[in-house]
Amino acid sequence: MDKHIEKIYVPMTETGFYILFCLQTPQHGYGITQQVKQMTDGDIVISAGTMYGTLSKMEKDGLIAFHSEEEKRKLYSITELGKEVLEIEIKRIERLYKNSRIKI
Repeated sequence: MDKHIEKIYVPMTETGFYILFCLQTPQHGYGITQQVKQMTDGDIVISAGTMYGTLSKMEKDGLIAFHSEEEKRKLYSITELGKEVLEIEIKRIERLYKNSRIKI
């Protein structure tokens, strides 16, 4: 993985994580917003500005790609690079969780 990409995305913001996680299935921004809201019981609500800014940045950096258009909405999907970044982040989160259970 390119050091520039690693520096920007590892560790990821919570918003970035959820967006990339949701794009394992092609979706548009509004669909991602709704899915994240449901997954987090409404604790995380991604604004339109944050959503589309993050999608644009992730597409530019090669983590996601345009998939198709549906009812004038762009659908995106995760790329191989995006999968690699997501896997690194999932492992980091799992390690944090595991270590949070250790009694000191």
